[in-house]
Amino acid sequence: MCSRRNKMVRNVMMVFLPEKVTTMPRGKRIVIEKVINDPVVSRLKSMKISDMKGRRATDEKALHSSISDIVGKANDLYAQDKLERDRLRGMGLFTVEEAYDELKRGGVSLSYRAFGGRVERRSVHSVKIGNKRLIPKPVVHDWIALANEYSSVKQAFNELKKHEKLNLRAFIGRIEKNSVPSLKIGTQRWVPKSAIDGMVHVCKNYHDVGDAVQEMNARGIRIKRNAFERRLDRNRIPHVKIGGRRVIAKDVLNELVSKELALAGKSPKL
Repeated sequence: MCSRRNKMVRNVMMVFLPEKVTTMPRGKRIVIEKVINDPVVSRLKSMKISDMKGRRATDEKALHSSISDIVGKANDLYAQDKLERDRLRGMGLFTVEEAYDELKRGGVSLSYRAFGGRVERRSVHSVKIGNKRLIPKPVVHDWIALANEYSSVKQAFNELKKHEKLNLRAFIGRIEKNSVPSLKIGTQRWVPKSAIDGMVHVCKNYHDVGDAVQEMNARGIRIKRNAFERRLDRNRIPHVKIGGRRVIAKDVLNELVSKELALAGKSPKL
């Protein structure tokens, strides 16, 4: 009786189970072995806020020393009634109007009203000798030098948004998180022009993760973002990390798409 029952069970199992169970083979792994050697990206990644602050501290020390020397001599002459108005400029002291004209000649884009407001709020260093408000020449020339090396936050944003979909609030958030190097001098924050040039270069030659996934999908490679990020985590796709964001060079992505399409036996979409 038992043997008959066992035989019936075996027959039922043979009906519902396949003769041989096989596992699906894993797809071939595509590994891009391109080495990213981009000097612009290297310079951008090597920018350190601590170094910027250190250089600025040295510059400000020399600036304060120069201002003290000029103002000290002017006060001595004023006390002796030997300070003539014509001598002020020769000593390195500008009136507000002269300082503004000097800034404009140096390439600083600013309205006279805005400049006067900064002088009144003391965000621009000035001194009062007698009853006259004067601005030391080193202050003006330091501002011109800063404007040649740095951009204001608004100027930096306006330049970057030409190449990247970005709003001002998001850009300020990057600055606050130190993803974008910046330096605060007085009440104003400055962004190095070399950093802006580097970020524009990245926008033109690299994709961030989201754009890379969209580009692959548009060219016929169906892939989810988390699957793409796993490939980055396993270093199967060369990439660089800039300011907390991973970016992929466009030529690397083109090679990846070509290999994926070749593996799938598809012709590439242009």
